[in-house]
Amino acid sequence: MVTHPFHPLAGRRLVVLFVKRRAGAVVFVCASSASRSVTLPREWTDRAESPAAHRLTAEGLSAARALVDALVSRRAGTDGGGS
Repeated sequence: MVTHPFHPLAGRRLVVLFVKRRAGAVVFVCASSASRSVTLPREWTDRAESPAAHRLTAEGLSAARALVDALVSRRAGTDGGGS
């Protein structure tokens, strides 16, 4: 099923003809009518990973915090030690 809200075929179920990789991403080539096909990124379909799969882990949050701290520290060192 096409789930991308702005795609003209949103909400329609299509037959997947075959799956391939394009630029490292999975895409589906689907039949959209008797003689036409449409290529859809997996993320635009109901076969995409669930949003929960993309949530930050504790390790990811810790790394993000370390990056922010390093950037703040670097900026404080270049503007005369401001607050």
